[in-house]
Amino acid sequence: MGARPVTVRLARWSAEHPWRAIALWVVFVAVCFVGGNAAGLNEATNSDRAIGESGRAGVIVEGGDFHQPAVENILITARTGTLDQAAARAAAGDAAERLRSVVGVAEVGQPVPARDDSALLLPITMSGDPETASERLQPLLDATAATQDAHPRLRIEQVGGPSVNKALDDTLGKDFQRAELLSLPVTLAILIIAFGALIAAGVPVLLALSSVAAAMGLSTLASHLVPATDVTASVILLIGMAVGVDYSLFYVRREREERAKGRSGLDAVEIAAETSGHAVVVSGFAVVISMAGLLLAGDAVFSSLAVGSILVVAVAVTGSLTVLPALLAKLGRWVDRPRVPLLWRLTAPRTGRAGEAPPRFWPAVLRPALRAPVATLVISVGLLLALAAPALGMKLKFPGMEDLPRSTPAMQAYDRLTAAFPSNGTSHTVAVRAPAAEAERVRAALTDLAGRAGGDPLFAPVEADGPKIRVSDDRRVSVLEVATPYASRDDRAVDSLHRLRDDLAPAALRGVPGIEYAVGGGVAASEDYAAHVRDKLPLVMGFVLVLTFLVMTLTFRSVVVAVSSIALNLLSAGAAYGLLVLVFQGGWADDLLGFTSMGAIVSWLPLFLFVVLFGLSMDYHVFVVSRIREGIRAGMSNRDAVAYGITTSAGVVTSAAIVMVGVFSIFATLSTIDMKQLGIGLAAAILLDATIIRAVVLPALMTMLGDANWWAPRFLRRRPAVAPTDPPASAPELVGVR
Repeated sequence: MGARPVTVRLARWSAEHPWRAIALWVVFVAVCFVGGNAAGLNEATNSDRAIGESGRAGVIVEGGDFHQPAVENILITARTGTLDQAAARAAAGDAAERLRSVVGVAEVGQPVPARDDSALLLPITMSGDPETASERLQPLLDATAATQDAHPRLRIEQVGGPSVNKALDDTLGKDFQRAELLSLPVTLAILIIAFGALIAAGVPVLLALSSVAAAMGLSTLASHLVPATDVTASVILLIGMAVGVDYSLFYVRREREERAKGRSGLDAVEIAAETSGHAVVVSGFAVVISMAGLLLAGDAVFSSLAVGSILVVAVAVTGSLTVLPALLAKLGRWVDRPRVPLLWRLTAPRTGRAGEAPPRFWPAVLRPALRAPVATLVISVGLLLALAAPALGMKLKFPGMEDLPRSTPAMQAYDRLTAAFPSNGTSHTVAVRAPAAEAERVRAALTDLAGRAGGDPLFAPVEADGPKIRVSDDRRVSVLEVATPYASRDDRAVDSLHRLRDDLAPAALRGVPGIEYAVGGGVAASEDYAAHVRDKLPLVMGFVLVLTFLVMTLTFRSVVVAVSSIALNLLSAGAAYGLLVLVFQGGWADDLLGFTSMGAIVSWLPLFLFVVLFGLSMDYHVFVVSRIREGIRAGMSNRDAVAYGITTSAGVVTSAAIVMVGVFSIFATLSTIDMKQLGIGLAAAILLDATIIRAVVLPALMTMLGDANWWAPRFLRRRPAVAPTDPPASAPELVGVR
């Protein structure tokens, strides 16, 4: 019979030495976590993140080593009607007097009136590290509040980068805290419903959390090779909980199923290792391949996400093959305790004894696919293609300030600030590097550029005190901010960027010896990143598709299974893209889901969504097709094997999908538009994949293809010498699908 698979040998050793396996796992997790914390996190710099011309502009500005203190503003406007200028100036003087005595204020400027006299602006320069300015705002806020109390007929607000950042951090902090608090109980509740027993539900959560902890430490160590970003930890948690729960769910369900058939604890663990354990290894490898595709994007953010995701998947696979069999062997039948009475009767694994009622729901769902596979396939694929069609009109943009939640006073004040002083809103950054001897010529050219832009309706007029040009101490770097009165995602703001890049900047700056310049800013970063994603997406997709094809071909010894796997996953991803466009590029869902449409999809989402969905969808596909192949190897006809594979895997796939949909849906409740799009995109795609794709399209396709499903070239037809498990009982399993 040959050597048993590695998954079985690992499981048997762990089951025979449970305390050793558990102790080794605990030590491994502790060493990873503690070692990572001791090594410290190496974060990506701005130069690491530089993308396109906007990235080059950022690098030039950074090279100027400018001292950029944090700046706040006191904005004074009328509550109703026109602004009383005398009262406003008196309030500005009062505010200035109070603020000059506040610790942390370096300078209070002169009041600046709006062009239409609708507002008065008092600039405040803060002392200290600008990176921590938002943490030192409270004394300034208190002084502003005192000024407001002294002048109740006016609206007196504080607004600026630090106050907006503080408001946003507070809002997002509460959001993520709520998401973290909800995700664990939601996952546990769904698993309790799936298993009907508390310990069985807790085991997958325990494995997932320990995998996340170990991967966090390993990713911190890896950051010294591939710098990390501030979203890496969140993605490790997201992916780690998803795959950790999935893998242990597959394993535990199979082990319980085998024990219910009368197997001993050790035999049940071995069969689970041979079947579900093998599926876990293959699906884990598929997820790793998908995430590795992100490394080809040439982007520090995606590279850090790829490394974190690969690590957490590798740890979760290792845990499911080692410590999970040890836990199951040690718990024995205690894994089904304490039972939840009603749920236990509904979810307890079937023994296959005569007289036991067969399942009815999934055979009913499968009946159309098995009786009329061609018609079912055409209709279901047609509907999914129709859902995917809107993706052809997908637009990509970064969220701007206008897309942040308006529930905070700071953001409401920001809107009033940009309405009265357009130059404080959206702006483009013209960064110039030239020899120090050319500094005056560069200044003259930038002044001319600002004047030309100020006379163009696409740009805001130049302020009375002239253009804002900063020059580095060594006179080699000069920076000009060119404002536009339009919101960052407005098409006119994009037009102003192209006018600046294609016409105004070259006309003003050409001819300066040794000059290097780039136009950056928020609008430029959005456009450049969208172009970057469009360029890299085909490369990433090609890499993932080719390697996934090879893995699936070698795993199932079938070219047809590999091709159909890729086709179904592409169909699932396309439907998810189309749904995102329908929901977020139009305005019909704004009130329903509590957001304001930005008329586009967040730039980084399509690439990230593709690799995540392709990897996670492969989990289900490998598990289902493995059960179908078990039926084939046991001598069943192709049609019966398809029915057997779907009906026996439907419960665990549905449970795993509901866990993911539940957790991902929580992200859709967060305040920012990018998290809403991520949550809804992932939740909808997983739901479509686990229902329509796996329960309708897959069985219809495999039934239609028949024995052709397992075709492969001669050199691939050699099968490993693995003894199949006992033949599945076809009669009770397939009642209702004939």
